[in-house]
Amino acid sequence: MNFFSWKHILFFLGALLFSFLINSIMLRFVKTLGIRNENDTVIRWSAQSKPALGGLTFYIIFLLSIILHSFIFSYSSDTVDFKFTGIVGATSLGFLMGLSDDAYNTRPVLKFLTQLLCGGILIYSGTYINIFENEFLNYSMTILWVAGLMNSINMLDNMDGITTIVSIVIGITILVLMLVNNEVNSFGTTIVIGLLASLLGFLYFNWSPSKMYMGDTGSQYLGVLLAALSINYLWNPITTEEFSLSRQLLIPLLSFIIPIVDTTTVVIKRMRKGNSPFVGGKDHTTHHLSYLGLSERQVAAVIALISIVSSTIVVYVIASIKVWSHWHTAIFIAYFLIIFTVLFIIANKNISK
Repeated sequence: MNFFSWKHILFFLGALLFSFLINSIMLRFVKTLGIRNENDTVIRWSAQSKPALGGLTFYIIFLLSIILHSFIFSYSSDTVDFKFTGIVGATSLGFLMGLSDDAYNTRPVLKFLTQLLCGGILIYSGTYINIFENEFLNYSMTILWVAGLMNSINMLDNMDGITTIVSIVIGITILVLMLVNNEVNSFGTTIVIGLLASLLGFLYFNWSPSKMYMGDTGSQYLGVLLAALSINYLWNPITTEEFSLSRQLLIPLLSFIIPIVDTTTVVIKRMRKGNSPFVGGKDHTTHHLSYLGLSERQVAAVIALISIVSSTIVVYVIASIKVWSHWHTAIFIAYFLIIFTVLFIIANKNISK
């Protein structure tokens, strides 16, 4: 495994400082961007309106990561290919759609069509899930994953610090897998380092009690970027080991266990009541943990613990298990079902919420 050079470390520290400074500046001078009206359908845990600025910082550092990569690291052998250009295009489209939604409260159908287009751009540029022999099934799974994750990350952003922490853990997981596979001198590595720096800098302002939210600008950006990165490093891991279908499915399932469990639980609850899954409410798994008596910081700690344990399992699955057996499949599926069942039961404990 190659360790980070001093340039990687300095870039991370510089991006982290930049994230902190730009959030501080925007928080001081911008007081209305992304603040929803009381009559909007989006419902947050906090009743206090706060500016949604985090997504702007995420995207600025994303662009700086791309621009500064070659300038700082001088990797003449690493060029921007069509596949990476597609990731930039899809991520930019997701960011712009989220920015529009924060500013104008975009119609749900337009958001959904944009999410489908993000998936289409990734497929066209070569970033797609490759687990079936049938390409149509691979493309369909990719579209479902991209659109589903963009909505899931957006829905998870319902309490201070939750989405930020979950995204940090997922980003670290992907970065560790890059190091395991000796992929250090790539645009992807620089992007992930910049992503982690922007998230950590934002967490200071998003930790309970938060001063700002990431808004749809941030959640849609994170959704499409994490979807693209997970396709390349979780769904289609770079490894010499032969992967079974169950192993390939379990890796992203465990990495994104919190968004998947939360979204599935909320959709089931709302459809059972005859409500639209896309209309906000205080019925998420995080909310029900709070109803049990946990503080917002304790809820964030529980979510962080589950994410860290699950991501540690993912790294173990990819890096350590040489011969995959049915026992491995059974054990890790059982782990997922236990987490899902416990959170689902808690979320249905107070059925009126």
